[in-house]
Amino acid sequence: MNTPDRLAEGRRADSARRRQRVIKAINAAAAAGGEMTASAIARAAGVDRTFLYRHKDLLAQIHQAQAEPPAAENGGPMVSRASLQADLANAHGQINRQAARIRQLETKLSTMLGEQVWHESGLGAPADIDALQRRVTDLEQEVVGLTGQLEDRDQELDAARQANRELITSLNRRG
Repeated sequence: MNTPDRLAEGRRADSARRRQRVIKAINAAAAAGGEMTASAIARAAGVDRTFLYRHKDLLAQIHQAQAEPPAAENGGPMVSRASLQADLANAHGQINRQAARIRQLETKLSTMLGEQVWHESGLGAPADIDALQRRVTDLEQEVVGLTGQLEDRDQELDAARQANRELITSLNRRG
């Protein structure tokens, strides 16, 4: 056997040993529920990540192991990756809803505290003065309405007086 053949045989044997270590690392990670990524498996097997990317079948085994649900412990229910992702999506949705509610409550609290400080500082009119000012406005409107009615009645009275004067004048001329 010549030297190039021996080198090729040595490379094949080294590659086979690495493959075995990678397969053991995948099985160990799956059994222990450990991290199932190309980097984690390469680290556990003592190989470079590029070794996994050059051997597509090993990379496919990692991806398949990632998709499989972890083994149930103590006979409990099995948890799948899809259910964990759904739980995560639900948790993110709940976090977003709670954050929106918190912003809403903070805005309301800020408004209420601002109004309280405004009134307590003396810059704003007290609540009873506001009510009195509304009452004054209502009464002013009522006065305007009554003034209009009074002017109408004054005109009617003036017209009646004028009619009486003319009637008395005409009666005096006849007599």
